[in-house]
Formats: sequence, structure tokens, C-alpha cells
Amino acid sequence: MNRMDGPAHWLPLLHEIADRADAIALRSFRSARLRVTEKPDASPVTEADLAIEEVAREVLRAKAPELGVLGEEQGEAAGSGDARLVIDPIDGTRNFVRGIPVFGTLLAIEAGGEIVAGVASAPALHARWHASKGGGAFQKERRLQVSRVADLGRALLLHSNLGKAEGKPPAGLQALIERVERTRGFGDFWQHVLVAEGAGEIAVDPLMHPWDIAALQIIVEEAGGRATTLTGKRSIYGGSLISSNGLLHEEALVVLAPGSREGR
Repeated sequence: MNRMDGPAHWLPLLHEIADRADAIALRSFRSARLRVTEKPDASPVTEADLAIEEVAREVLRAKAPELGVLGEEQGEAAGSGDARLVIDPIDGTRNFVRGIPVFGTLLAIEAGGEIVAGVASAPALHARWHASKGGGAFQKERRLQVSRVADLGRALLLHSNLGKAEGKPPAGLQALIERVERTRGFGDFWQHVLVAEGAGEIAVDPLMHPWDIAALQIIVEEAGGRATTLTGKRSIYGGSLISSNGLLHEEALVVLAPGSREGR
């Protein structure tokens, strides 16, 4: 793969991996024989998670051996260049285990420290989103555009878990809830691609890993939105994610964490 061909050159590779991942996930979804184990952090991992990441690495060995990998299940593997695949084999594993169709494979290419292409594939929702740097964001052939809602009082806020697991909600989340028009608790990748589609204005995740963020960051940004940490830093390594239509981003950050904007 030659990055001189432009970031979109990576998309066929990501789609090929996503096709393979979708087939594995759908074979296991709602299967009575699905094997689930618990990782040291008490989060679940299934045989499908492991199989998808292994298939992704097999595809790279055959099609793009120069790429490194950063994966949720097998960690880091160096490549011969400055580009690597960042993969979450199943984002929303708890949903997957419980038979909830909101789960997906997240794939991104990080080159020179920047995310340049990304795919989020949700086979049980019959949906896939993709984006490349400077090339726009799409759901299949439909180009995505964030909403133009500029009044927080008219906004739809999407949020993740409000319980004790997966990190505490941000300190100012209740204050933000009281400022917006409506809320929905979809969580995981879906809330952020909904922001990219213009279906919601703000989505908040207080605890995220690089493989959770990478594909979502470029999809939201290429749709015209913003994706940062809860302190406003643009990084997939910051441990949290707020995505928005951009127009409401700064106001939402202030409400969520007043006084914490220093040191961005």
C-alpha cells in the first residue's frame, strides 16, 4: 500500500477486513454455543472478538505486511513503516453477548500519528460507515453531514452507561442533561456515528481506548463535526470521547467539566 495514493487508498483493505469480520460476528451472534470469558478488567471477550482480530492480522500479512497493528485483544505489533491498523474487533461486546444488535467492528489506519481512514461496520444493524482524510464520511453511498443545531436547548444528547461499570459519568453530565432538549442512552460506537449522520448533536463516552476512538474520530470529523476528549484534546489516546456537530462542542465541554479546560 502506498500512502502517496491518498488516504482513501486504505479503504478497500478496511472494507475487506470488515466483510470478513461481519461474517464471523453474525455466525456467533445470538448463538447458544457462544463462548464468553472475562478479561482481567472484568470486561467480556468472546470467541468472535478473538477470531475477528486474528483474521484482520491474517489479511494484513497477505495484503499489507508493512502495516503494524494495535488491537484490543492482541496488543501492538510493529510494522516496517509509520502506518498501522487500529482495530476493535467487536465494539459493544456486552451488547453482543446479551443479544442486542448494537455492536460493530471498528477499523482505522493511523499514519504518522494521524488517523487517515476508518470504517465502522455493524452487521446486525445492516449498516457500515467509512471515511478518509479529506474525502468525506459516508454511510454506504450517502455522504454524511452533522446537524446545524446551534442552540443547546434544541440538542439531542447521546450518552453511554450511567451505572457503576465502564467508568463514572462525567461530573457535569446531569447539568448537560438539564440543558438539552432530549437524551438517549445508545452508547458505544453507534451514538458517535449518529452524530456524524446528523441524527444527534452530542455524544459522550467517559472511558475509551484508542481502538474505540480511532475510526469514530475520522468519521465524525469528515462529516463536519468534532471529536475530542472531555478536556477538549484531539487525541485517540486521551481516554475519553465527546463527539458533536462542532457548533455545540465548546459549550458542552464547559458544562461537562467546568474549570477543566486548561492544559488542552
